[in-house]
Amino acid sequence: MSRTQFYSSQDIHDLLIQGVVDYAIFMLDPGGHVVSWNPGASRIKGYEAEEIIGEHFSRFYTEEDRVAGVPQEALRTAVEEGRFNAEGWRVRKDGTRFWAMVVIYPIRRNGKLRGFAKVTRDITEQRRTQMEAMETERRFRLLVEGVVDYAIYMLSPEGLVSNWNAGAERIKGYSAAEIVGQHFSRFYTPEDVQTRLPWRALATAHREGRYEAEGWRQRKDGTRFWASVVIDAIRDEGGELIGFAKVTRDLTERREAQLALEQSREQLFQAQKMEALGHLTGGLAHDFNNLLTGITGSLELMKARVAQGRIGDLDRYVSAAQGAASRAAALTHRLLAFARRQTLDPRPTDANRLIGGMEELIRRTTGPEIIVDTVLAEGLWLTLCDPNQLENALLNLCINARDAMPGGGRLRIETSNVMLDDRGGSAGEIQAGPYVVVTIADTGVGMSQEVIDRAFDPFFTTKPLGRGTGLGLSMVYGFARQSGGQVKIDSEVGVGTAMRIYLPRYLGALEDERGQPELVEAPRAENGESVLIVDDEATVRMLVTEVLQELGYSAIEAADGPSGLKVLQSDVRIDLLITDVGLPGGMNGRQMADAAREIRPELPVLFITGYAENAAVGNGQLEAGMHVLTKPFPMELLASRIKEITTRR
Repeated sequence: MSRTQFYSSQDIHDLLIQGVVDYAIFMLDPGGHVVSWNPGASRIKGYEAEEIIGEHFSRFYTEEDRVAGVPQEALRTAVEEGRFNAEGWRVRKDGTRFWAMVVIYPIRRNGKLRGFAKVTRDITEQRRTQMEAMETERRFRLLVEGVVDYAIYMLSPEGLVSNWNAGAERIKGYSAAEIVGQHFSRFYTPEDVQTRLPWRALATAHREGRYEAEGWRQRKDGTRFWASVVIDAIRDEGGELIGFAKVTRDLTERREAQLALEQSREQLFQAQKMEALGHLTGGLAHDFNNLLTGITGSLELMKARVAQGRIGDLDRYVSAAQGAASRAAALTHRLLAFARRQTLDPRPTDANRLIGGMEELIRRTTGPEIIVDTVLAEGLWLTLCDPNQLENALLNLCINARDAMPGGGRLRIETSNVMLDDRGGSAGEIQAGPYVVVTIADTGVGMSQEVIDRAFDPFFTTKPLGRGTGLGLSMVYGFARQSGGQVKIDSEVGVGTAMRIYLPRYLGALEDERGQPELVEAPRAENGESVLIVDDEATVRMLVTEVLQELGYSAIEAADGPSGLKVLQSDVRIDLLITDVGLPGGMNGRQMADAAREIRPELPVLFITGYAENAAVGNGQLEAGMHVLTKPFPMELLASRIKEITTRR
């Protein structure tokens, strides 16, 4: 016999009801009074059974529902329809309200109404969540429908438009009735449709979840606009694609503004370049006019004195003309250094040794009012640069420091090894890596930020009129940049200035020092040597030929690269090729020299140039047997270099 046989079906029913705690389950008599009460009812409504049995169930309703007769209407509906279902606010014992799901069943026996069974469930939390979702959806719908700056609409998986907001109508020109159900490719240009761009965009969004792009799109009236487009794939809970959300924004005005801004910037840049060019040419014209006046004036007076037979004063005019010409050469050299187009002779250089050799000159130049300190790092790395240009740069910086301390002060010359990381290199506009740093620091008047920003501009100077051309710092900057380094300024008004030259570390060995030939009486040819001179400037060819012939050399002239190469391809004896780098005729001096060495591998070459592209001389690295002499040069120096080169063979 099973255990349940000891209980009646009514007993089992009562036990089940009494075990439920998530639902309020209770019975009402025909008049609506409570006749039974389960634990779920106590938990949800707050009344114990002894408090509520015999009371009318309307007390669970709100005051406004009782006034409106809602409890009585619920019982009447249950009797008439066999069931009453509803949701609404109900009241607990403590007066708080909860949202209830209510079901009332009429109980009949022998066709006569005996009462009601009532089930109530507290679904306040579910309703709150539902209301929040509905509110979110409502706000989103209002937001989307109210947005006029963005076209926001949905697409089916095939790309058909399924809804349309006010922004889409404003931007694209179609009403919802015209476009819903149409393929979104009609917004694309014919050329984009031809390349299948709309379908590729959907494929990208399907594959990657999102597609983003900018490009031309087309309105209903055929006009085009520049659009920012985002397409997001929409999937259901199972991950199945159910469509796409598409947002388009008209950026035509912004793009036009950006293009206009870029054009304005370009125009401003061009204007600034023209202004800088004006300063450059104006400064050059001013300085060269002064120098040319000294040269031409001296030559005119020499001519007049010779005609008069008064030759006693000629040396004075010759010296004046030579002095002006030397200053013009120095000015051109500085200008080329700023432009990074000077011809350098880079060699492994020990900056400490170079500074030590210049120390006495610097002390004499700065004068007794300036205390000069040298702080030279032990174990300083070598650097590869033109030592003569480094000397000029240091002397320029020391002179600037002296001029910044008119009442005296302290000048410190310091060397150090520095390893720049990527951040430090990018800040200084040079590559990261090891550098030798030479610092010239003074305790002078300092510079404002405005002066620092313009310090390297050609012909910019803060010195009084006649106290400098303004090319000194430009030359230092150009030398450092052409050597693969940089110059950095640290300055504070009233405190002083520190100029730092960064030069790349050289990992090779220090070479034996090569002394500059002394400008003594020019040596003569001894074995009938023959020299080919190639230069497009007839005056230069004439002067070089005159010097060579006076020294016993045979001289052959050519005006361009092809003519010079034709001579070199012949059987004529050539002991030395002297050539300018920049030549007409489609072949520069370096190209001619390289071609000549295919025929005459041991032929020495002397480039005479005042302007040499790095590519023409091998980026500062000349091959064995190739040499450089920078224009202008004394004829005695030319003769010494020729003798030095020809005797090495």
